[in-house]
Amino acid sequence: MQILLIGEFSRLHNSLKEGLQELGHDVVLVGNGDLFKQFPADIDLSIKISNQPVLLFFRKVIHKVTNFDIADFEVAYKFKKALKKLHNFDVVQLINEDALSIHPTIQTPLLKTLIKQNKHLFLLSCGDDYVTINHYLKEKEAYSVLSPYLNNKSLKKQFHYCLKYVTPAYKKLHSFIYKHSCGVIASDIDYHIPLRNNEAYLGMIPNPINTDKILFEPLQIKDKIHIFHGINTLSKIKKGNDFFDEALEIIQKKYPDKVAIHTTYNLPYKEYINVYNQAHVVLDQVYSFDQGYNALEAMAKGKVVFTGAEKAWLDYYQLEENTVAINALPNVSQIVENLERLIENPNKLIEISKNARAFIEKEHHYIQTATKYLHLWKKHSNR
Repeated sequence: MQILLIGEFSRLHNSLKEGLQELGHDVVLVGNGDLFKQFPADIDLSIKISNQPVLLFFRKVIHKVTNFDIADFEVAYKFKKALKKLHNFDVVQLINEDALSIHPTIQTPLLKTLIKQNKHLFLLSCGDDYVTINHYLKEKEAYSVLSPYLNNKSLKKQFHYCLKYVTPAYKKLHSFIYKHSCGVIASDIDYHIPLRNNEAYLGMIPNPINTDKILFEPLQIKDKIHIFHGINTLSKIKKGNDFFDEALEIIQKKYPDKVAIHTTYNLPYKEYINVYNQAHVVLDQVYSFDQGYNALEAMAKGKVVFTGAEKAWLDYYQLEENTVAINALPNVSQIVENLERLIENPNKLIEISKNARAFIEKEHHYIQTATKYLHLWKKHSNR
Protein backbone atom coordinates (compact mmCIF):
# COMPACT_ATOMS: atom_id res chain seq x y z
CA MET A 1 0.00 0.00 0.00
CA GLN A 2 0.94 3.64 -0.50
CA ILE A 3 0.40 5.40 2.84
CA LEU A 4 0.59 9.11 3.70
CA LEU A 5 0.90 10.15 7.35
CA ILE A 6 0.18 13.82 8.08
CA GLY A 7 1.46 15.41 11.28
CA GLU A 8 3.64 14.40 14.20
CA PHE A 9 3.33 15.37 17.87
CA SER A 10 4.99 12.54 19.77
CA ARG A 11 6.81 10.11 17.43
CA LEU A 12 3.67 8.01 16.97
CA HIS A 13 3.65 8.47 13.19
CA ASN A 14 7.40 7.88 12.92
CA SER A 15 7.11 4.57 14.75
CA LEU A 16 4.02 3.59 12.76
CA LYS A 17 5.91 4.41 9.56
CA GLU A 18 8.78 2.14 10.63
CA GLY A 19 6.36 -0.71 11.37
CA LEU A 20 4.57 -0.30 8.04
CA GLN A 21 7.88 -0.25 6.17
CA GLU A 22 8.95 -3.48 7.90
CA LEU A 23 5.73 -4.98 6.49
CA GLY A 24 6.68 -3.87 2.97
CA HIS A 25 4.57 -0.75 2.51
CA ASP A 26 5.57 2.62 1.06
CA VAL A 27 5.12 5.44 3.58
CA VAL A 28 5.57 9.21 3.40
CA LEU A 29 5.42 11.32 6.56
CA VAL A 30 4.64 15.04 6.48
CA GLY A 31 5.36 17.02 9.65
CA ASN A 32 6.54 20.28 11.18
CA GLY A 33 8.88 18.81 13.83
CA ASP A 34 6.52 19.97 16.61
CA LEU A 35 8.56 22.99 17.71
CA PHE A 36 11.56 22.18 19.94
CA LYS A 37 10.97 18.41 19.72
CA GLN A 38 12.31 18.33 16.14
CA PHE A 39 10.72 15.06 15.04
CA PRO A 40 11.91 13.92 11.58
CA ALA A 41 9.67 13.99 8.50
CA ASP A 42 10.02 13.17 4.81
CA ILE A 43 8.34 16.46 3.93
CA ASP A 44 9.30 19.19 6.38
CA LEU A 45 6.75 21.90 7.18
CA SER A 46 8.70 23.43 10.06
CA ILE A 47 8.67 27.20 10.43
CA LYS A 48 11.96 28.79 9.39
CA ILE A 49 11.45 32.08 7.53
CA SER A 50 8.93 33.37 10.07
CA ASN A 51 11.40 32.70 12.87
CA GLN A 52 14.06 35.01 11.47
CA PRO A 53 14.67 37.92 13.89
CA VAL A 54 12.97 40.76 11.99
CA LEU A 55 9.96 38.71 10.90
CA LEU A 56 9.68 37.12 14.33
CA PHE A 57 9.26 40.56 15.90
CA PHE A 58 6.37 41.45 13.56
CA ARG A 59 4.96 37.95 13.96
CA LYS A 60 4.74 38.39 17.74
CA VAL A 61 3.20 41.87 17.44
CA ILE A 62 0.55 40.71 14.96
CA HIS A 63 -0.25 37.67 17.07
CA LYS A 64 -0.64 39.79 20.20
CA VAL A 65 -3.05 42.17 18.45
CA THR A 66 -5.04 39.73 16.30
CA ASN A 67 -4.35 36.32 17.89
CA PHE A 68 -3.36 35.13 14.41
CA ASP A 69 0.05 33.66 13.61
CA ILE A 70 1.37 34.79 10.23
CA ALA A 71 3.67 31.74 10.29
CA ASP A 72 0.57 29.78 9.24
CA PHE A 73 1.07 31.20 5.75
CA GLU A 74 4.58 29.75 5.59
CA VAL A 75 3.33 26.29 6.61
CA ALA A 76 0.42 26.54 4.18
CA TYR A 77 2.75 27.52 1.32
CA LYS A 78 5.04 24.56 2.02
CA PHE A 79 2.12 22.13 2.21
CA LYS A 80 0.49 23.51 -0.94
CA LYS A 81 3.78 23.03 -2.75
CA ALA A 82 4.03 19.47 -1.40
CA LEU A 83 0.47 18.68 -2.53
CA LYS A 84 1.70 18.61 -6.14
CA LYS A 85 3.34 15.24 -5.44
CA LEU A 86 0.94 13.86 -2.81
CA HIS A 87 -1.32 11.94 -5.20
CA ASN A 88 -3.00 8.52 -5.26
CA PHE A 89 -2.15 7.31 -1.76
CA ASP A 90 -4.31 4.37 -0.68
CA VAL A 91 -4.54 5.75 2.86
CA VAL A 92 -4.05 9.24 4.25
CA GLN A 93 -4.02 9.54 8.04
CA LEU A 94 -4.15 12.78 10.02
CA ILE A 95 -2.43 12.69 13.41
CA ASN A 96 -5.09 15.04 14.79
CA GLU A 97 -7.90 17.37 13.73
CA ASP A 98 -5.29 20.14 13.60
CA ALA A 99 -2.67 18.02 11.84
CA LEU A 100 -1.08 20.98 10.04
CA SER A 101 -1.21 23.21 13.14
CA ILE A 102 -2.55 26.19 11.19
CA HIS A 103 -5.83 28.11 11.36
CA PRO A 104 -8.88 26.20 10.03
CA THR A 105 -9.71 28.82 7.39
CA ILE A 106 -6.29 28.18 5.81
CA GLN A 107 -6.14 24.47 6.61
CA THR A 108 -9.55 23.39 5.26
CA PRO A 109 -8.92 24.29 1.56
CA LEU A 110 -5.60 22.42 1.71
CA LEU A 111 -7.30 19.34 3.19
CA LYS A 112 -9.98 19.52 0.46
CA THR A 113 -7.27 19.24 -2.19
CA LEU A 114 -5.53 16.46 -0.27
CA ILE A 115 -8.77 14.47 -0.04
CA LYS A 116 -9.63 14.93 -3.74
CA GLN A 117 -6.33 13.58 -5.01
CA ASN A 118 -6.08 10.56 -2.70
CA LYS A 119 -8.25 7.55 -1.85
CA HIS A 120 -9.17 7.10 1.82
CA LEU A 121 -8.82 9.51 4.73
CA PHE A 122 -8.56 8.40 8.38
CA LEU A 123 -8.28 10.50 11.51
CA LEU A 124 -6.45 9.81 14.75
CA SER A 125 -7.74 11.05 18.09
CA CYS A 126 -4.30 11.72 19.51
CA GLY A 127 -4.01 14.86 21.57
CA ASP A 128 -6.71 17.47 22.03
CA ASP A 129 -9.65 17.61 19.61
CA TYR A 130 -13.28 18.72 19.56
CA VAL A 131 -14.81 15.50 20.94
CA THR A 132 -12.22 15.06 23.71
CA ILE A 133 -12.24 18.66 24.95
CA ASN A 134 -16.04 18.87 24.76
CA HIS A 135 -16.25 15.67 26.83
CA TYR A 136 -13.81 16.96 29.46
CA LEU A 137 -15.65 20.29 29.75
CA LYS A 138 -18.72 18.34 30.90
CA GLU A 139 -16.61 16.93 33.78
CA LYS A 140 -17.75 13.36 33.25
CA GLU A 141 -14.47 11.93 34.53
CA ALA A 142 -12.81 12.22 37.94
CA TYR A 143 -10.13 14.43 36.38
CA SER A 144 -8.70 15.34 32.98
CA VAL A 145 -6.15 17.62 31.34
CA LEU A 146 -8.74 20.39 31.79
CA SER A 147 -9.02 19.94 35.56
CA PRO A 148 -6.69 22.87 36.43
CA TYR A 149 -8.78 25.19 34.22
CA LEU A 150 -12.11 23.87 35.47
CA ASN A 151 -10.93 24.45 39.04
CA ASN A 152 -9.55 27.90 38.25
CA LYS A 153 -11.06 29.76 35.27
CA SER A 154 -8.36 32.44 35.55
CA LEU A 155 -6.10 29.92 33.79
CA LYS A 156 -8.10 30.29 30.57
CA LYS A 157 -5.19 31.94 28.74
CA GLN A 158 -2.91 29.00 29.55
CA PHE A 159 -5.53 26.62 28.17
CA HIS A 160 -6.06 28.52 24.94
CA TYR A 161 -4.59 25.66 22.91
CA CYS A 162 -7.02 23.12 24.40
CA LEU A 163 -10.09 25.36 24.32
CA LYS A 164 -9.58 26.44 20.71
CA TYR A 165 -10.99 23.07 19.63
CA VAL A 166 -14.50 24.01 20.80
CA THR A 167 -14.51 27.41 19.08
CA PRO A 168 -16.73 27.75 15.95
CA ALA A 169 -13.78 27.67 13.52
CA TYR A 170 -12.30 24.45 14.91
CA LYS A 171 -15.70 22.84 15.38
CA LYS A 172 -16.31 23.47 11.67
CA LEU A 173 -12.93 21.90 10.85
CA HIS A 174 -13.87 18.91 13.02
CA SER A 175 -17.17 18.46 11.16
CA PHE A 176 -15.46 18.76 7.78
CA ILE A 177 -12.89 16.07 8.60
CA TYR A 178 -15.49 13.71 10.07
CA LYS A 179 -17.66 14.16 6.98
CA HIS A 180 -14.86 13.30 4.58
CA SER A 181 -13.04 10.58 6.52
CA CYS A 182 -13.61 6.86 6.82
CA GLY A 183 -13.57 7.18 10.59
CA VAL A 184 -11.56 8.03 13.68
CA ILE A 185 -9.09 5.88 15.65
CA ALA A 186 -8.12 6.46 19.30
CA SER A 187 -4.47 6.05 20.30
CA ASP A 188 -5.11 5.40 24.00
CA ILE A 189 -7.75 5.18 26.75
CA ASP A 190 -7.88 8.96 27.29
CA TYR A 191 -9.24 9.39 23.75
CA HIS A 192 -11.16 6.11 23.67
CA ILE A 193 -13.46 7.11 26.55
CA PRO A 194 -14.86 10.31 24.93
CA LEU A 195 -15.40 8.47 21.60
CA ARG A 196 -17.19 5.36 22.88
CA ASN A 197 -20.64 6.29 21.59
CA ASN A 198 -19.50 8.18 18.49
CA GLU A 199 -20.75 6.77 15.16
CA ALA A 200 -17.46 7.61 13.44
CA TYR A 201 -15.37 5.74 16.01
CA LEU A 202 -13.52 2.71 14.63
CA GLY A 203 -11.79 1.61 17.84
CA MET A 204 -8.53 1.98 19.72
CA ILE A 205 -5.10 0.95 18.50
CA PRO A 206 -2.37 1.34 21.15
CA ASN A 207 0.57 3.62 20.41
CA PRO A 208 3.34 1.90 18.40
CA ILE A 209 6.76 1.71 20.05
CA ASN A 210 9.81 0.66 18.05
CA THR A 211 11.33 -1.85 20.45
CA ASP A 212 14.08 -2.63 17.92
CA LYS A 213 15.43 0.91 18.32
CA ILE A 214 14.67 1.28 22.03
CA LEU A 215 16.71 -1.31 23.86
CA PHE A 216 15.89 -2.55 27.35
CA GLU A 217 18.46 -1.48 29.91
CA PRO A 218 18.26 -3.51 33.15
CA LEU A 219 18.22 -1.17 36.14
CA GLN A 220 21.39 -1.04 38.16
CA ILE A 221 21.14 0.77 41.47
CA LYS A 222 24.71 1.37 42.60
CA ASP A 223 24.41 4.35 44.91
CA LYS A 224 21.44 6.71 44.50
CA ILE A 225 18.07 6.25 42.82
CA HIS A 226 17.92 8.72 39.91
CA ILE A 227 14.57 10.43 39.32
CA PHE A 228 13.98 12.29 36.05
CA HIS A 229 11.35 15.03 35.62
CA GLY A 230 11.31 16.41 32.07
CA ILE A 231 9.08 19.49 31.73
CA ASN A 232 7.55 20.97 28.58
CA THR A 233 6.58 24.46 29.75
CA LEU A 234 3.83 24.68 27.11
CA SER A 235 1.96 21.78 28.70
CA LYS A 236 3.24 21.99 32.28
CA ILE A 237 -0.11 22.87 33.85
CA LYS A 238 -2.18 20.33 31.93
CA LYS A 239 0.29 17.55 32.73
CA GLY A 240 0.33 18.42 36.42
CA ASN A 241 4.10 18.94 36.71
CA ASP A 242 3.58 21.12 39.80
CA PHE A 243 2.44 18.07 41.75
CA PHE A 244 5.69 16.34 40.87
CA ASP A 245 7.72 19.45 41.81
CA GLU A 246 6.17 19.56 45.27
CA ALA A 247 6.60 15.83 45.79
CA LEU A 248 10.25 15.99 44.73
CA GLU A 249 10.97 18.76 47.23
CA ILE A 250 9.69 16.51 50.00
CA ILE A 251 11.61 13.50 48.74
CA GLN A 252 14.85 15.47 48.37
CA LYS A 253 14.67 16.65 51.97
CA LYS A 254 13.78 13.22 53.34
CA TYR A 255 16.21 11.13 51.26
CA PRO A 256 19.16 13.40 50.32
CA ASP A 257 21.61 10.50 50.40
CA LYS A 258 19.38 8.06 48.51
CA VAL A 259 18.05 10.06 45.53
CA ALA A 260 19.41 12.25 42.73
CA ILE A 261 16.77 14.40 41.04
CA HIS A 262 17.15 15.64 37.44
CA THR A 263 14.68 18.29 36.20
CA THR A 264 14.91 19.65 32.64
CA TYR A 265 12.90 22.10 30.52
CA ASN A 266 11.95 22.03 26.82
CA LEU A 267 14.66 19.72 25.58
CA PRO A 268 14.65 18.56 21.94
CA TYR A 269 13.58 14.92 21.65
CA LYS A 270 17.11 13.54 21.18
CA GLU A 271 18.49 15.45 24.16
CA TYR A 272 15.49 14.51 26.28
CA ILE A 273 16.11 10.82 25.60
CA ASN A 274 19.79 11.10 26.47
CA VAL A 275 19.11 12.79 29.80
CA TYR A 276 16.61 10.24 31.01
CA ASN A 277 18.85 7.33 30.03
CA GLN A 278 20.51 7.57 33.43
CA ALA A 279 17.21 7.59 35.34
CA HIS A 280 15.60 4.76 37.28
CA VAL A 281 12.30 6.61 37.74
CA VAL A 282 10.61 8.93 35.21
CA LEU A 283 7.83 11.35 36.21
CA ASP A 284 5.46 11.84 33.27
CA GLN A 285 1.97 13.24 34.00
CA VAL A 286 -0.92 13.09 36.47
CA TYR A 287 -4.05 14.10 34.52
CA SER A 288 -4.34 10.98 32.35
CA PHE A 289 -5.85 7.49 32.48
CA ASP A 290 -3.29 5.97 30.08
CA GLN A 291 0.35 6.52 29.20
CA GLY A 292 1.52 9.24 26.87
CA TYR A 293 4.18 8.53 24.27
CA ASN A 294 7.13 9.65 26.38
CA ALA A 295 6.00 7.34 29.17
CA LEU A 296 5.73 4.36 26.82
CA GLU A 297 9.21 4.89 25.42
CA ALA A 298 10.60 5.16 28.95
CA MET A 299 8.81 1.93 29.92
CA ALA A 300 10.26 0.22 26.85
CA LYS A 301 13.72 1.18 28.07
CA GLY A 302 12.93 -0.28 31.49
CA LYS A 303 12.21 2.87 33.45
CA VAL A 304 9.68 2.95 36.29
CA VAL A 305 7.21 5.59 35.15
CA PHE A 306 4.76 7.70 37.14
CA THR A 307 1.95 8.30 34.67
CA GLY A 308 -1.67 7.53 33.88
CA ALA A 309 -2.47 3.94 34.84
CA GLU A 310 -6.10 4.16 35.93
CA LYS A 311 -8.67 1.39 36.42
CA ALA A 312 -10.06 1.73 32.87
CA TRP A 313 -6.54 1.09 31.56
CA LEU A 314 -5.93 -1.78 33.99
CA ASP A 315 -9.19 -3.40 32.94
CA TYR A 316 -8.48 -2.99 29.22
CA TYR A 317 -5.09 -4.70 29.46
CA GLN A 318 -6.09 -7.04 32.33
CA LEU A 319 -3.34 -5.83 34.64
CA GLU A 320 -2.93 -5.40 38.39
CA GLU A 321 -2.18 -1.98 39.87
CA ASN A 322 1.43 -0.73 39.97
CA THR A 323 2.89 -3.76 38.20
CA VAL A 324 4.11 -2.11 34.97
CA ALA A 325 3.71 1.61 35.77
CA ILE A 326 2.79 3.76 38.77
CA ASN A 327 -0.60 5.50 38.59
CA ALA A 328 0.19 9.15 39.33
CA LEU A 329 -2.79 11.08 40.67
CA PRO A 330 -3.07 14.87 41.10
CA ASN A 331 -2.23 14.37 44.75
CA VAL A 332 1.19 15.23 46.22
CA SER A 333 0.86 12.86 49.17
CA GLN A 334 0.04 9.93 46.90
CA ILE A 335 3.06 10.65 44.69
CA VAL A 336 5.33 10.96 47.73
CA GLU A 337 4.04 7.68 49.20
CA ASN A 338 4.68 5.80 45.96
CA LEU A 339 8.16 7.28 45.61
CA GLU A 340 8.97 6.38 49.23
CA ARG A 341 7.83 2.81 48.68
CA LEU A 342 10.21 2.44 45.76
CA ILE A 343 13.14 4.20 47.43
CA GLU A 344 12.85 1.94 50.46
CA ASN A 345 12.35 -1.19 48.32
CA PRO A 346 14.79 -0.92 45.37
CA ASN A 347 14.04 -4.51 44.32
CA LYS A 348 10.53 -3.35 43.48
CA LEU A 349 12.02 -0.94 40.96
CA ILE A 350 13.80 -3.80 39.19
CA GLU A 351 10.62 -5.91 39.15
CA ILE A 352 8.46 -3.12 37.66
CA SER A 353 11.19 -2.29 35.16
CA LYS A 354 11.14 -5.81 33.72
CA ASN A 355 7.35 -5.89 33.71
CA ALA A 356 7.22 -2.55 31.88
CA ARG A 357 9.41 -3.79 29.03
CA ALA A 358 7.42 -7.01 28.71
CA PHE A 359 4.17 -5.00 28.58
CA ILE A 360 5.45 -2.74 25.79
CA GLU A 361 6.60 -5.73 23.74
CA LYS A 362 3.24 -7.45 24.20
CA GLU A 363 0.85 -4.52 23.68
CA HIS A 364 2.74 -1.74 21.84
CA HIS A 365 5.19 -3.47 19.49
CA TYR A 366 5.44 -1.27 16.41
CA ILE A 367 5.05 -4.04 13.80
CA GLN A 368 2.13 -5.60 15.65
CA THR A 369 0.52 -2.15 15.88
CA ALA A 370 1.14 -1.43 12.20
CA THR A 371 -0.63 -4.70 11.37
CA LYS A 372 -3.66 -3.54 13.36
CA TYR A 373 -3.74 -0.26 11.42
CA LEU A 374 -3.58 -2.09 8.09
CA HIS A 375 -6.44 -4.37 9.10
CA LEU A 376 -8.60 -1.47 10.24
CA TRP A 377 -7.83 0.68 7.18
CA LYS A 378 -8.76 -2.16 4.82
CA LYS A 379 -11.90 -3.00 6.75
CA HIS A 380 -13.25 0.55 6.71
CA SER A 381 -11.93 1.90 3.39
CA ASN A 382 -15.34 1.71 1.75
CA ARG A 383 -17.16 3.40 4.60
